[in-house]
Amino acid sequence: MVERRHIKFGAADGTATYAAPGNGGSGAADGKATECRSFPPGASADAELLILGSMPGRESLARHEYYAFKHNVFWRIMGELFDFSFELSYEERLAALRKRHVALWDVLAGCRRSGSLDAAIRDAVPNDIPGLLTSCPQIRLICCNGSTAARYLRRFFPDPGIPVAILPSTSPAAARFSYSGKLSAWRTAIRGAGL
Repeated sequence: MVERRHIKFGAADGTATYAAPGNGGSGAADGKATECRSFPPGASADAELLILGSMPGRESLARHEYYAFKHNVFWRIMGELFDFSFELSYEERLAALRKRHVALWDVLAGCRRSGSLDAAIRDAVPNDIPGLLTSCPQIRLICCNGSTAARYLRRFFPDPGIPVAILPSTSPAAARFSYSGKLSAWRTAIRGAGL
């Protein structure tokens, strides 16, 4: 079991603001950062694929939904790969992934960050990824949604014991990849694993 540092959150949306000393290049003009925590895993015991992000963005935290920012193409890509409409309700989209044996979580349980960019993450605390893999023993592929998720996975869990695919981030911040390029990379990784 991974030892977790306890993080206290003061706001109703799971975030709390604190003053970061000297801004530290965090990207916030006023030197403030937000302490963030991820959501529980969206997984069932029969999951075969685990998709890991780094940490939900500001919009996702506010709405308590994975990939809630309207310009993030995660749900559009999942809909195309697993044959459901990305316009379904959030709960229906989660159910569609579970039905197709897909688990969804973040590498990080908590961090400090200004804004939504991964580059601003500080004081990262990992989720219990090994515990999830033990609870879902049929998972045979981890797909990291972007290089930051992969970097934190390698840092905290260098050998998860199953293959890891590092895929283009579905975030609009990964602008060097077109939508079709992202979709193709995700399709190749997932289909290549027989999922």
